[in-house]
Amino acid sequence: QVQLVESGGGLVQAGDSLRLSCAASGSTDSTYTMAWFRQAPGKEREFVAGIRGIDAGTYYADAVQGRFAVSRDNAKNTVYLQMNSLKPEDTANYYCAADPTGDSFITTAAHMYKYWGQGTQVTVSS
Repeated sequence: QVQLVESGGGLVQAGDSLRLSCAASGSTDSTYTMAWFRQAPGKEREFVAGIRGIDAGTYYADAVQGRFAVSRDNAKNTVYLQMNSLKPEDTANYYCAADPTGDSFITTAAHMYKYWGQGTQVTVSS
């Protein structure tokens, strides 16, 4: 089993930055693909960004491309999401997820991720 714990959320103003962290414990493996998803009230959970374990390749949703950056520190079993130029529409609960298959393809489908954290709330005021 893998446990994921997110932190770093909060209330910020439009244009501000935040960095989310996701600490993994348990049967973690550096080959896992890690991803960030978000879910706003009344909306479906959506893919935000992902990072491969094999080569740290990344992939972003169009809505955050150029503003967000995902990274990982395998020595610390931690994944980060640096969020810059935040907008009110970025307001959501942000979740960390792990795909243990180690595929080279970063899937955006939530059901393909086996492990999930509890989420951290990000609120961006205008």
